[in-house]
Formats: sequence, C-alpha cells, structure tokens
Amino acid sequence: MVEAVTLNVEGMSCQHCVDAIESNVRDLGGVNEVKVNLQQGTVDVDFQGGFVTLSEIRAAIEEQGYKIK
Repeated sequence: MVEAVTLNVEGMSCQHCVDAIESNVRDLGGVNEVKVNLQQGTVDVDFQGGFVTLSEIRAAIEEQGYKIK
C-alpha cells in the first residue's frame, strides 16, 4: 500500500541538509520518493507501508540531528 506523508522538520537550512535527509530516507527500503522543501520546512515522503514504517522514516531524519514537529 502506497502512503504519502508531509513532515514539518526544524533545523534545515542549506543544501547539505537537503542532501543528508533525502539520502538517508531514500536508503530505507520501501521509500519511493523523498523531497525536501527548505522554504516551507517540510519533507514529503511517498513510501510502501508494508516495507517501511513512518516511525522508521522519522528516525532516519532525527538521526541526522533534525527535529520533527
């Protein structure tokens, strides 16, 4: 089952932030697409619910030092 979520993330300020988040989330099995929007402070993720959980996606972002609101 394909799921989509938009997370509000604090602490993103540059291209390095975008690359770090997109790379780490994309590396999770079951993630179809991840897109960071610095101006809005959001991360959009499309994923296969049977392969990866929202908790795992959140953890991949938080492990990089960002806070999800």
